[in-house]
Amino acid sequence: MTQHDPALAELATTFREACWWVAQPGNDFAWCSWEDVTEALAEMEAILTPLEAGQLPDDIRHLLRVLFAPTGPLQELSLSSGWAAQFLVLADRVDRLLGDG
Repeated sequence: MTQHDPALAELATTFREACWWVAQPGNDFAWCSWEDVTEALAEMEAILTPLEAGQLPDDIRHLLRVLFAPTGPLQELSLSSGWAAQFLVLADRVDRLLGDG
């Protein structure tokens, strides 16, 4: 994907939406790998920065697959926090954009 690739722009927008869900008050981090919202958003910002710059290096592609994997940290957080249906929509979109779905 290149900087002007619409799929990369959609991936960045989708990931920004996932960040929005993670930042919502009342999320329950007990069952995911993140200690709290601060830790989660710091990790996610490190992924979002290259995406928004139009870059998708292999390590970021891998991290996206891990974060959106079944029983990955985003799914665990979504299940314990009441936004599992929204997570599934985001995960399907990420899979499609990464060519995995």
